[in-house]
Amino acid sequence: MYKIVWIRADVGDSQDARKKIVTTALEKNFNDIIVNTDDFEVFKKLGKFNLIKLQDGKISFSGKSGEFIKIESKGDEVKAAEFAGKTDYVFVAASDWKVIPVENLIAAFQKTKSKLLVEVHSTEEARLFFETLEVGVDGIVLNPVDLKEINTLRNFLDEIETKDLKLVAAKITKIQSVGTGDRVCIDTCSILNVGEGMLIGSQSNGLFLVHSESVESEYVDSRPFRVNAGPVHAYILGTRDKTRYLSDLKAGDEVMAVDSTGKTRPVTLGRVKIEKRPLVLIEAEYENNKYNIILQNAETIRLISGTQPKSIVDLNEGDSILMWLDVHGRHFGMKVDESIIEK
Repeated sequence: MYKIVWIRADVGDSQDARKKIVTTALEKNFNDIIVNTDDFEVFKKLGKFNLIKLQDGKISFSGKSGEFIKIESKGDEVKAAEFAGKTDYVFVAASDWKVIPVENLIAAFQKTKSKLLVEVHSTEEARLFFETLEVGVDGIVLNPVDLKEINTLRNFLDEIETKDLKLVAAKITKIQSVGTGDRVCIDTCSILNVGEGMLIGSQSNGLFLVHSESVESEYVDSRPFRVNAGPVHAYILGTRDKTRYLSDLKAGDEVMAVDSTGKTRPVTLGRVKIEKRPLVLIEAEYENNKYNIILQNAETIRLISGTQPKSIVDLNEGDSILMWLDVHGRHFGMKVDESIIEK
């Protein structure tokens, strides 16, 4: 569940107080921050982030525009709804929120280009608005009454933006050398644990858990930040429940690290290397459906058999390996309810 999150740093009593909001937000990886015009020159030196301008009820942000409306009456709610589809963002705030006006606004903004953002003062309020009418608002703007709320909000967002996946044990039906190809090696900005890797495969609805190079080998030193992922055509599970082609990845992108229990976490890519390497195809079957992955033919490449990483040179037909299966097809990485066959 991806949501827009802005932090208000234009409301402190002093520039020092507002500066503290900005630095705390940046430490917790919030990069969209509302600041006063008078603070621009000082605050832009604190780090690289998106400065959002809010002045006289108008929003200016990365070439886009929006409206800020204080909800104090039914008339204000109607006014906010009138901007649905007419601007990029509508940011609404109220001193005494009632759930019904928010439900009305969510309904008005659904299926329009405009993003509805609601001011909150705590993580509990954020949770409420994200869940209202199931789909919730498009985003929230945190006006922190306490700097601790920024940290609490980050923990909450990490919780809802990741999820545990159900992995299944598929049986290997074929192992075959397939010549050479352009192999993608993914180096992350994180240390990956033993038992942790990434979900990769030739079909978007059947991804194999490819283990990280966190296991010591007699041939090479471990690289616990690395997953030797496979050739350029393969899919990988990214963040926001989308798949990506390995060929599209670049430094700064995020993908999901997944362990053998299905627990996930986002990791940032620091480097992507594409090199010609010998390849091997591994085919596996689950409930009469077959899936395949192509990997570099090397001892350091591992899938997970049972709960343990196992080198592909030690795998045999009949062995079980962990996979994640998805009933949906994919179009540009996003789930679609249509029949798509990939072989």
